[in-house]
Amino acid sequence: MTRIFWVRHGPTHARTMVGWSDVPADLSDSQSLSRLSDHLPQDAVVISSDLSRAVSTADAIAGTRTRLPHDPDLREIHFGEWELQAFDAVSDQQHLREFWDNPGDIRPPNGESWNGVTARVNRAIERLLKSYPKHDIIAVAHFGAILTQLQRALGVSAYEAFAHRIENLSVTELHLQEGRWRAATINHLP
Repeated sequence: MTRIFWVRHGPTHARTMVGWSDVPADLSDSQSLSRLSDHLPQDAVVISSDLSRAVSTADAIAGTRTRLPHDPDLREIHFGEWELQAFDAVSDQQHLREFWDNPGDIRPPNGESWNGVTARVNRAIERLLKSYPKHDIIAVAHFGAILTQLQRALGVSAYEAFAHRIENLSVTELHLQEGRWRAATINHLP
């Protein structure tokens, strides 16, 4: 069995859509980081997206675990022209609603669709599974990237996946056994 412990990066305190912008995480809550690190398996490998908020969070919890190179395929949704805008500041509100209410092929202007994000994150996971079969993996990533894999494990629609809360520094533990994904925990705060 392979266990993937998805960890959402530390908080950024941004009130806008933050996708590929390299906004740093606030890692001042050392007690939460310590509890998180203690909760995770010590023999796991640690990987993160290449955005600094995920990199710094992964570095803070890695401890003596093997730290793998950053993977840009674990990035957040690319919001294109909506990047760093508040939801109510987007001029085409109909397009924005369609993006969130009918996730799939709809994309922000010059951005990425839900199906694009899912394919990208799936590629990263397939590489990890090939390199580390039946091994524990800690993947420090972003809300959207984690939801793509939760959707896969639960076998639900993207819209249903969006209903799940994934808080900063939470753990969503997914298991792969005999080719089947299962969600063990969702949004656990150690």
